[in-house]
Amino acid sequence: MGRNKEEAHVRENKIKRTLKTGGVVVGTMISEVRTPAIAQMMATAGYQFIFIDMEHSAFNMETVQDMILACRAAGIQSVVRTPGMERCSLSRPLDAGADGILVPQVETREEVEAIVRETRYYPLGERGCALRRLHSDYRKVNTVEYTAHANEEALVVIQIESEKAIEHLDELVSVPGIDAAFIGPNDMSQSYGIPGQIKHPKMVAAYKKLIEVCNAYGVAPGVHLFSLDDVKEWVGAGMRLIAYSNDVNMLVDTASKQVADIKAILGWA
Repeated sequence: MGRNKEEAHVRENKIKRTLKTGGVVVGTMISEVRTPAIAQMMATAGYQFIFIDMEHSAFNMETVQDMILACRAAGIQSVVRTPGMERCSLSRPLDAGADGILVPQVETREEVEAIVRETRYYPLGERGCALRRLHSDYRKVNTVEYTAHANEEALVVIQIESEKAIEHLDELVSVPGIDAAFIGPNDMSQSYGIPGQIKHPKMVAAYKKLIEVCNAYGVAPGVHLFSLDDVKEWVGAGMRLIAYSNDVNMLVDTASKQVADIKAILGWA
């Protein structure tokens, strides 16, 4: 009985389960708010996950682990956008207890194969084996059984952000061990030479291709969206891993509207 209790302590990845069964999950991106309390705030709001951004933020690994721990307590899933593709950049968030990783700027099959190799334990990969860490709640576990469960639960997402990645999409998402492919619209629009034009026909075509190719390989297609109309449109078209807005937009835009309303009430210019 004690052994089963130990081995059961691989955290169930609810968003991965939902994606694998064809469902839709909705989260947001956290890049600037450094307090771990943001995890409980977003859980209370009803989001299913947060992307903790280490690519475009000042977050260090200690801050990220505190946020992951808060996510675990709040019952919201944590997915860390890594700062790069180096071995430790890929494995450290998982060792720190993250439910998954989002790897930016992926363009080649060789990169995807390396990502799988560094994030999956034997026999699926070569992820370093440090088991008594936050990801196991520091428990003593059976190595073979725990690593098998961990391979099943870790969510591995590649970020598609360039024209080259779209051109070679079949090569990328066909690599075994990838769970989702996620479009970063801002970088992709730059790659196409249309910065910020996220509704441009080239972008629309890229979104549609991602959905088609991902569905062919059993990989969940996803995208970062910034309007409710876009959520309706692209979830309707087949996007299933949705990150909506981010912490900065929520804080600044909401506060700006409230301040404008207050000024109008007070008759201030």
